[in-house]
Amino acid sequence: MQFQAGPPYSRDMRTRVTDLFGIEFPIFAFSHCRDVVAAVSRAGGMGVLGALYFTPEELEIELKWIDDHVDGRPYGVDVVMPASYAGADLDVDSPADLVARLQGMIPQAHRDFVENLLSRHGVPPLTGSDPGRVLLGWTDATARPQVEVALRHPIALLANALGPPPADVVELAHAKGVKVAALASTPRHAVKQVEVGVDVVVAQGTEAGGHTGEISTMVLIPQVVDAVDVPVLAAGGVGTGRQMAAGMALGAEGVWTGSVWLTVEEADTSELVKRRILEATSRDTVRSRSWTGKPARLLRNEWTEAWESAESPGTLPMPLQFMLVSGALRRIGSSGAAELTTFPAGQIIGAMNQVKSARQVVFEMVEEYVETMERLERVNRD
Repeated sequence: MQFQAGPPYSRDMRTRVTDLFGIEFPIFAFSHCRDVVAAVSRAGGMGVLGALYFTPEELEIELKWIDDHVDGRPYGVDVVMPASYAGADLDVDSPADLVARLQGMIPQAHRDFVENLLSRHGVPPLTGSDPGRVLLGWTDATARPQVEVALRHPIALLANALGPPPADVVELAHAKGVKVAALASTPRHAVKQVEVGVDVVVAQGTEAGGHTGEISTMVLIPQVVDAVDVPVLAAGGVGTGRQMAAGMALGAEGVWTGSVWLTVEEADTSELVKRRILEATSRDTVRSRSWTGKPARLLRNEWTEAWESAESPGTLPMPLQFMLVSGALRRIGSSGAAELTTFPAGQIIGAMNQVKSARQVVFEMVEEYVETMERLERVNRD
């Protein structure tokens, strides 16, 4: 069967989510790359830009570009506003003041461990004077400016990647006519999110890349669906039409995807990371605190193993861990040290072995979903 965009297949995939956002397919694509976001929205899904790595000024540029390239289709923005993190109780005047205070909370033993690890693998210091980013948008002080920028644009969705967003942020988004989503890894988390007013819950199983919990997607989705009365998106290892059909059979009304976009033509993923993902199996990821201080599924390698070794001083709480390792990660990327190169990625990478366009990925998911539903109908008739 050759899939063609538009009816009758779009009618088969209509859910509360497609009606809520005016999209053709209930496929949400999280990506830090604006090209991927725009391409998925143009293909009939909804691209969601991860704002974490951008300053407010950079985010303004990214969103203006998406506005100009999304052909009027809806898109979203994802921020990280954790309910708890080191330094949350500090009285600071600015993000720069927060950085200075947090830097003083990083033990020298941890700095020495990182430097010794890089030295053993022959990773040289960086050349040049660029200080890089030591604190990303995962504190209240750094995420709120991103929210302000996002709400100045015609976004359809504001998502929070770690726990329930602050109630006043939900109210602010709703006042702008923007729907709010939040990721949940347990039914209890989902209930808390609905209590603060989110419109959509993303039930994310442990198979997901990046920050994720311990419950598998197959188990988690029906538990969350039963716990809340808002639409639920299935997430965690989802990247094919069959998985989409499974998630919706469990009660979800769409899917939230991430890792599957890391190797598309439009992605700005480094060539080294892209090659590692294309060659990897689903066993080549691990939940590790070595990136951010919170459990996140990463590509497994000597970096993640070092932090689990007897010599490791242990990881620091968010955001101290990333502040500790951010310079090291830049040095690893600059030197091309493959044995230490890691990246957030989910278990779906075992099914990713070919570079495709984002549009092709969307359409193949839809086509496989339709074929799966038709096969189930035949089984029921027989």
